[in-house]
Amino acid sequence: MRFLIALLAIAGMVDSYMALRIHYQDPNAAPPCAVTEKFDCGTVNHSRFAVFPPTSFDEDPSSKKVHIPVATLGIIGYLLNGILALANRPWLTLQASEIGFGCAAMLSYLEAFVIEKWCIYCLWSQAIITAIVLCTIVWLFLNHRQRRVAVSP
Repeated sequence: MRFLIALLAIAGMVDSYMALRIHYQDPNAAPPCAVTEKFDCGTVNHSRFAVFPPTSFDEDPSSKKVHIPVATLGIIGYLLNGILALANRPWLTLQASEIGFGCAAMLSYLEAFVIEKWCIYCLWSQAIITAIVLCTIVWLFLNHRQRRVAVSP
């Protein structure tokens, strides 16, 4: 199960890299991922919520504030999940994936109700982190069951 989680983490890193690539792409060159009026990765990845902490409305573009792209945090989070899974640390993997799931859920909320546009890469990331959480829960259940069988006479 841990290898499946590591494979999902690699898929999540690739997905986050694709979103990061759009984040750094010039929005005036060509609208990236503008599929419909509701699905537009370019709008989402160039919004003020595409960085952490979010930029404020009156922030001077030349200010020295450090804003980390959310996709970079996604790459780091998936990398951490993969390392924890390969290190055979199911409880830490569950905690890390729950944090990632919470962050992805918050970003989905922002897409749905604030930006009112959806990013295909963000939806894939939500699906991948959900799969990681579910696989980790199954992994913990199987470990617990295996220990119960080993202890019983």
